[in-house]
Amino acid sequence: MSNRRRPKRRPYLPLVAAAAVLVIGGGAFALSQQGGNGASPTGSAAAPAGDAMAAGGGTPSTGPAPSGSASASASASASASASTSAKASGKASPGASSSGAAAATHGTTTTAGGSAGLPATRVFTGLAFDTCTAPGLSTMNAWRAASPYGAAAVYIGGANRGCAQPQLTASWVAQVHASGWQLIPLYVGAQPPCQTSGNPERISASNASSLGAGDGADAAHHAAALGMVRGSALYLDMEQYDTTNASCVQAVQTYVQAWDRAAHAAGYWAGFYGFSKSSAGAIASAKAAGAADLPDAFWYARYDGNADTTTGFPWSGSLWSGHRRGHQYAVNLHETYGGASLTVDHDAWDAPVAVVG
Repeated sequence: MSNRRRPKRRPYLPLVAAAAVLVIGGGAFALSQQGGNGASPTGSAAAPAGDAMAAGGGTPSTGPAPSGSASASASASASASASTSAKASGKASPGASSSGAAAATHGTTTTAGGSAGLPATRVFTGLAFDTCTAPGLSTMNAWRAASPYGAAAVYIGGANRGCAQPQLTASWVAQVHASGWQLIPLYVGAQPPCQTSGNPERISASNASSLGAGDGADAAHHAAALGMVRGSALYLDMEQYDTTNASCVQAVQTYVQAWDRAAHAAGYWAGFYGFSKSSAGAIASAKAAGAADLPDAFWYARYDGNADTTTGFPWSGSLWSGHRRGHQYAVNLHETYGGASLTVDHDAWDAPVAVVG
């Protein structure tokens, strides 16, 4: 997500308060001081309308500093819209310190049995952030105490992962999780054949099925090595591409379906990250048409400033309902909590995350 961004900026956007975590049953990326997905730069066309960047850069500002009136309305039984509707009432002031901001409520957990052949999973509902390289423990601890976030995305692998991960070890995962963080594993797999980029691993019509199967198994292997066990959701990162190219769309869909089957075979939920008017839009169209073996959880990039998973959802409300959605709604924002600074993307989350054990 980071290396593909354009240097646009938009005023700082309000956020929902971090809320609840629950564990349910069902069938179903890289953090540093630069936000984004860790994929190699793409040379594809600018993001379509609706995916326009709400980006950072320029004068650093703090992140969301929830006021005393901000509340978390989510509960374990809340719908996606209710559980992500609570918003901070004030905007952060550029350059202001967040050291005085009250720490957010980071949620609770409940459990439910698995179904559709998959183990139970953990669902986080609230605010998440993503950035390119996993931050050090001291930064994660400072943000845990002072920020409104309850989850962070980490890039666990993939031939096209663009950022080094010196911090991302099983020990780091265990310690960060023990401190209260939920983690969102992101895998930068093969990219579309019609995408202009320098990514070394590319999908083709001939290799889509075998490559997807191999990459899905590889994602499960990397997750297990980090202590993210069966029942975790793994998110496949698919960057934007020309979805008017029918053969390209079909190759990507074949790859995604094979990736999902491989993740399921290893006991993991299959998630997907993409742009609402491009990669995510193509998968949503396929799901609406009844295609099989598509993602269990759906993380869509739509930079509209809506810090929830229902407002502005550009597809049928029946798609990925019931705690299956993440929404990346702003990018490249410089924030400081507890004296530690990062440039991050903002995500409203109501979907499965990693199960660490």
